Amino acid sequence: MKDYGTLSEAINKLKEEGYSHDFNLLDEHLENKKDKERYTAKEFDVDKVLRFEGMSNPDDNSVLYAITTSNGKKGVLTDAYGVYSGQVSKEMIEKLKIHPEA
Repeated sequence: MKDYGTLSEAINKLKEEGYSHDFNLLDEHLENKKDKERYTAKEFDVDKVLRFEGMSNPDDNSVLYAITTSNGKKGVLTDAYGVYSGQVSKEMIEKLKIHPEA
């Protein structure tokens, strides 16, 4: 697996790989505010999931998702605590669930 370093380094490296959009997680959608678009769980794929823990507190987790939408837009979604921390639909939780590597 490629080493992406810190969260900010990973975001920059993913942007170099073409993940140029910034997504926000809403209850039932991902949102691309810049282009005023929303995507349901069926309208995007998670290409990579990267986890980061805080240096001083292992409970300071961040999760970075590299995402491609059904219309070909690539971007990143950052969640400070993981998808389980917010009020999101079951479908979105399942789509963004972190599965252990086989």
